[in-house]
Amino acid sequence: MDFTFSEEQQAAAEAARGVFAGVAPDAVPSPALTIGAVAEGFDRALWSRLADADLLSLLLAEAHGGAGLDAIALCLVLREAGRVLARVPLLEHCAAAAAVQTYGSPELADRLLVRAGRGELVLTVAAQGRTGHDPAELAVTARREGRTWLLEGVQTAVPWAFDADLVVVPAHVEGTAGEGAVLALVPREADGLVLAEQVSTSGERLAELRLRSVRVGPGEVIEADGAWEWLRGLLVTGTCALALGLGERVLRMTGEYTGKREQFGYPIATFQAVAVQAADRYIDLRAMEATLWQAAWRIASGAPGALPVAGDVAVAKIWAAEGVRRVVQTAQHLHGGFGADTDYPLHRYHAWAKHLELSLGPAAAYEEGLGDLLATHPLG
Repeated sequence: MDFTFSEEQQAAAEAARGVFAGVAPDAVPSPALTIGAVAEGFDRALWSRLADADLLSLLLAEAHGGAGLDAIALCLVLREAGRVLARVPLLEHCAAAAAVQTYGSPELADRLLVRAGRGELVLTVAAQGRTGHDPAELAVTARREGRTWLLEGVQTAVPWAFDADLVVVPAHVEGTAGEGAVLALVPREADGLVLAEQVSTSGERLAELRLRSVRVGPGEVIEADGAWEWLRGLLVTGTCALALGLGERVLRMTGEYTGKREQFGYPIATFQAVAVQAADRYIDLRAMEATLWQAAWRIASGAPGALPVAGDVAVAKIWAAEGVRRVVQTAQHLHGGFGADTDYPLHRYHAWAKHLELSLGPAAAYEEGLGDLLATHPLG
């Protein structure tokens, strides 16, 4: 089998490199020196450049103004975003739009997707649940009332919620014991929806989303089987791509620093203890990369495997969460005191890495889920 990237996928990555080339990780105040969020909203200028480069419509069909590409192309673009700590809802927006296209009604798709592809309509997803460990769909209950739905519950750590026009909220249908999850597209200004500010370790503004008898019309709810599982898998895999890009940039920064920093008349990169630690982190990154592309390929192709696609997604997230943590910790160690200098961007990468490590659940949650899958689908 040939797993090389297609010309279209490589073109998307090249376009992303061009858009992100001028992005500086320290364009906003340092989270280490700022009380509260480092900025009110995301980088709108960068958002416009992504829209102009057709990178917000990667996954959309030509009928909706998109390129018709797949999860692999999106992850290639997200990898570039992670390298510069791009402050845009690229993952959440693209994943939500793709879910509407794949599982939503034609009327809903026609109404939203062209505008979403142009960046005129901003989408995000409430996918963290109450704790980040328990399934997010269990945090909100959806109940039919006539032709409409009523939503009750709380979702925490919702990214970009204060800037989004629509929040995609997974919810379990009342009386189904956690099964039968639906996706509700809730306007940010909906009656009964309250946003309370939370702040990530990266300094970005998150929201606790409280839903108090929020009424949603039938045309704004996706009831198709498997919609939430598919969307969650794409979100988790995209998070792994962001972590990979971040980790690769941090290891490059570490190599550049240790190649110049001298002790006893020699660059510290030539010391065995330093070289061994850097080599271990390189192995982490290659494992993160291999598991990422396996998960993205399963999502993009729909190919069968020994385990459901959720198994490959879990393996990718375990490697991404633990790997990116080890990469930034080693980088801090090898940089010495310089790594804590707030005029140097490494501390920002460390803060973002911690956010990505815990985003959509820690490694332990995916280890439990993988164990459940192995118990249900024994190998061999």
